[in-house]
Amino acid sequence: MARLTYVDHIAIESTDIKKSTEWYQSQFNCTVKYQDSTWALLEFDNISLALVTPGDHPPHIAIVDKDISNVENSKVHRDGIRYLYETDPDRNYIEKIDKRS
Repeated sequence: MARLTYVDHIAIESTDIKKSTEWYQSQFNCTVKYQDSTWALLEFDNISLALVTPGDHPPHIAIVDKDISNVENSKVHRDGIRYLYETDPDRNYIEKIDKRS
């Protein structure tokens, strides 16, 4: 049986990354994997939550696609992970990433 596709993170918008990060930490048992003034990545047991500022990245679901590194118009995040944004039929953003899980 083929292995199921892996959802890496869900990204939601925040107008104040620091304040939102503090709120999530006070409400839930999660750790901060990364944080700066434009985005944060919070790790939960089963998935990560990205907080992004409006205009920097669209709200999205990030799904691991190890073939994305072979796609000609894919880009590279500052952390070295290759990615490509696409939209589903309802115009929701899907970020395909090559992160090794």
